[in-house]
Amino acid sequence: MAYDPPLSGIEIVDLTAGPITAVGRLLADLGAHVTSVHLAGVTPADTTGPRIDGVPIGTAINRHGLPTVEIDTSTRGGRQAWADLVATADILIENTRPGSAAEKSLSVKQIHADHPALVILSISDFGRDTRYRDWQATTPVLHALTSELSRSGIPGQTPLVPPSADLPYHVAAAQAAFFALCVFLDRLRTGTGDLIDFSVLEGAMQTLDPPFGTASSAAAGVPISEQKRDWIAEQQRYPIFKCKDGHVRMCVLAKRQWQGMFEWMGRPAEFADPKFNSLRERLASATLFGAIEQFCADKTRAELELAGQRHGVPTAAVLSLAEALSTEQVAARGFFRDTELSPGLTAPVPVGIVEIDGHRASSLNIEEPSHRRLRDAPILTARERGELGLPLEGLRVLDLGVIVVGSDTGRLFSDLGADVVKVENSAFPDGLRISLTRMTQAYAAGHRNKRSIGIDLRSAEGRALAHQLVAQSDVVLSNFKPGVAAALGMDFATLRQVNPGIVVVDSSAYGATGPWAKRLGYGPLVRAAAGFTKLWTYPDDPEAFCDTVTVYPDHVAARIGALSAVALLLRRERSGGGGSASIAQAEVMLSHLADDIAGEVLSRRGHTRDDQPAQDAPWGLFPGAGDDTWIAVTVRDDADWSALCEVIDRPDLGADVELGSRAGRDRQRTRLDAALGAWTSRHAPADAMTKLQAAGVPAGAVLHAVEVPAWDYYVERRAFREELHPHGTAPFMMENVQIHADLIPDPPLGQAPLLGEQTRELAGELLGLDDQKIDDLIARAVLEVPAAVEHSGR
Repeated sequence: MAYDPPLSGIEIVDLTAGPITAVGRLLADLGAHVTSVHLAGVTPADTTGPRIDGVPIGTAINRHGLPTVEIDTSTRGGRQAWADLVATADILIENTRPGSAAEKSLSVKQIHADHPALVILSISDFGRDTRYRDWQATTPVLHALTSELSRSGIPGQTPLVPPSADLPYHVAAAQAAFFALCVFLDRLRTGTGDLIDFSVLEGAMQTLDPPFGTASSAAAGVPISEQKRDWIAEQQRYPIFKCKDGHVRMCVLAKRQWQGMFEWMGRPAEFADPKFNSLRERLASATLFGAIEQFCADKTRAELELAGQRHGVPTAAVLSLAEALSTEQVAARGFFRDTELSPGLTAPVPVGIVEIDGHRASSLNIEEPSHRRLRDAPILTARERGELGLPLEGLRVLDLGVIVVGSDTGRLFSDLGADVVKVENSAFPDGLRISLTRMTQAYAAGHRNKRSIGIDLRSAEGRALAHQLVAQSDVVLSNFKPGVAAALGMDFATLRQVNPGIVVVDSSAYGATGPWAKRLGYGPLVRAAAGFTKLWTYPDDPEAFCDTVTVYPDHVAARIGALSAVALLLRRERSGGGGSASIAQAEVMLSHLADDIAGEVLSRRGHTRDDQPAQDAPWGLFPGAGDDTWIAVTVRDDADWSALCEVIDRPDLGADVELGSRAGRDRQRTRLDAALGAWTSRHAPADAMTKLQAAGVPAGAVLHAVEVPAWDYYVERRAFREELHPHGTAPFMMENVQIHADLIPDPPLGQAPLLGEQTRELAGELLGLDDQKIDDLIARAVLEVPAAVEHSGR
């Protein structure tokens, strides 16, 4: 089947610069016609990535293959060219700095008033509708204010900034692209666009490792107040063991995984007591982890990976980035392709991070761009939109997803108005449930606004009922190990026969094809196999792996999945047919290192890397007044340096000629770090942050998870809400607003269901079954309802 790019026929004008150009790259790879516009006096001059032969590699990757237009609106011809572009655009993306002359010159509110059908994605570090609009961010500042740094690194040492210089921007870009497409899909049926006020900080907070979002199954029971740097506990959850030729990471959380480990080790008498079936007992053991490490010591990584998979113990070698790129899986998947980024500058770049209908979704694979415009949505327009004013009302999504990726993908749809039905069964409960009778924080956060139906998909009757639901649905989501969906009759090849318009999205650890496709994979194992774990270390302690604190890339992979689904729904509006999307979490992660990978390859090939330091100085984490308090402070240029000297009252440093340039400051980095640290250590991080930001210096206090909802910025943005769940033990704090836009309200207040809580309701409403038939199916366990509800007399 020929590849039909899902966003073909959509015109996007992109004024952005810097790392957030990743938004345009995502949309272009899905088939949109993205025009990169350099508008004089408006488009920032920012670039991203290492400079090789004078070319900023990150910018070159994000802009590769996109038509570029330079417009000067001070001329009559320029004004006409700009007016024509805006008049024919579907989506406009911009990231002028709030309060700047560029923001005033562009005037997106006036553009919105003049072109009410246009969808405008207005991106800034802190949003445009708060007292913090003039604040400025950098990667360390974003990591600090999302609370990521409060959990990263070894207690007593400086918090550890995760690898990938632009990671917060990459993950936020996926969320921004998803929001823009949702609003555009709704515009096709209403005729009215909207102005989205997108904050990179919020996008990073919700999409990298959200403190009140869906946590990993291992951390689901950990109170928010205890989510601090506890490196030893984290190492126990997803332990890394030294072996003959390096390290391996194992997952021994579930009872079945421990039993596989026990058999693999030869059933040692020391651990034969059934008490070791309990994770709590295993974590409390003073000898178990030492015994496993001793067991691994004389075996290679490859031997342990193979045997671990055979025994049902998820195991992954801790690879360097170079090793990860040379694996048979990366080669088989064809994820990288040598591409000319600039004349004479050819490097490997990702060929799209989504597979659409089995094809790599990449502008590199679009042979003939379509000139047919997408102007209406006949399928969605025929549906009742409802009264909430949410962009995805009228859609139905069947959610078969589990753990973090599964819960988040469906929740993005339910928060924006879709009817999301979670299909589940108590024989294989979602790992986030922990209990079938009580609600956890993680499950409540990931499954709010959904309904649950209990169906046994292993039975022919159950599959038939599920297929009846598919016939009435628009999207099916899953993140099973490849092959499981097909065994359950819920793969795209089967479901398209049931509903030719169905959109099916699957996510897996390493992808649906290739020699690693059926490997058991969890986020920490994927990070190890993709080279991220080995990068997330202190320079002077390369074996103290510190990446276990996060569930990255699960949340961003969920956004990529949701983005792909909406893109396919847009294609369905012009073609009438459905489609499939497949996401490999390892490839999402490697895409976030794309400019580093390309830069390293080009350097090895003899190209010249810019000798300017990667960051100005000072740049990093500095101690605050008080125990284990920290603040991120980042100087970007001479202006920041002058402002910093004034704030910390060091005119002597400001007058030092040696420190008047970036290169000079880099040579004196140790001296400057000491001077700044002496000042920050006398101030509370919040106070120091406020003083520095007022002077224009990007700075951010390292917030702990429990502090995040109370910070004034998040309060102003209505970022969190608290709920008392009838099956919870205490009030849950969870995310609130998703899209800040003129016409979109806050998410509904529907609470996460127990397993099968709406089975009777859905069986009657969608399956047309009467009470007697429902009772019979429940009695035979084809359908399920919560025991607590059933015993209460319904």
